[in-house]
Amino acid sequence: MVDEDIHQDEAPERRRRVSGWLIVGIIAAVIAGLLLARTSWEGRWTSDIPENAIVTAAAPDAEAWCSAQSTYDAIRSELFRRAAQVRGSDEQAYRRLADFALLRMSGPIVRSVDEDLRSVTCSARAGLDLPPGVRTSSRQRSLSGELDYLVQPAADGSGNVVRLGNADSIVVPLATLARMAAPQTAPLVPPELGEQSQPEGPPPEPGPEPQLSPREPIAANPSFDCDKARTRGEIAVCNDPGLAGLDRQMAAQYNSALRQANRQQRSLLQRTRNRFIAFRDRCGTSQCIAEAYRGRMREISDIMADRWRG
Repeated sequence: MVDEDIHQDEAPERRRRVSGWLIVGIIAAVIAGLLLARTSWEGRWTSDIPENAIVTAAAPDAEAWCSAQSTYDAIRSELFRRAAQVRGSDEQAYRRLADFALLRMSGPIVRSVDEDLRSVTCSARAGLDLPPGVRTSSRQRSLSGELDYLVQPAADGSGNVVRLGNADSIVVPLATLARMAAPQTAPLVPPELGEQSQPEGPPPEPGPEPQLSPREPIAANPSFDCDKARTRGEIAVCNDPGLAGLDRQMAAQYNSALRQANRQQRSLLQRTRNRFIAFRDRCGTSQCIAEAYRGRMREISDIMADRWRG
């Protein structure tokens, strides 16, 4: 009987100890929850993302910057600006000519990335097709060379700026531009491209100007019949030989691509053609139309190379 009384006394004692520990556990859980909520609220929660991952996210998109269309447009403008500096005159004319030139960049690669300065150094093969009616002193209509260029955000936050490296293979001959079959005293930019008289300077080329046989002024002659021109874009092209030259170049590229295209490429070429025409006909300036044609030629190249992402 004594043993039974002892066991009966120990049972309530065990229950009291278990209840005490349970209460302590509940209180500890509540305190931990309050501390966790406070830490999250004050923004002191430590992320599991490694520090180097944050640095990578803030770094420039090197490949995209090297091959961006805005980068190529800046390169084209900078080539003509430098050529005008080398020439020592005709800066306004060179800016006008840049609008009608076609720059093709192939094989852009990333040379280096400076994450502190957020700059990317790139290189690519550049090909520059000159507008109709002009050529270099050596009668070239196309220039090419390897270019190094640095892309970096502008200080005012307006976008990226581009600085050229070894561009002499294009800049130097570009500085010797002259009108085809025109005397040296004539304006650099043909009147049919929209420029009037330009200030004259000393001949930039080291040797005498090559003599060419006389020829009639270039007339606007696009790939389509101007007698049937109806839209604003068609009328503008028919009235501007520079735009007409771009139209012929684009049409030749398009027809050649159609002959070589597979079924999927042919479908893309035809479908994007209507979009290009609609965009061109909404343009209000010759520069906009020229950009539309250059963009279309790049688009055709991308479709045929299976890198189009429209």
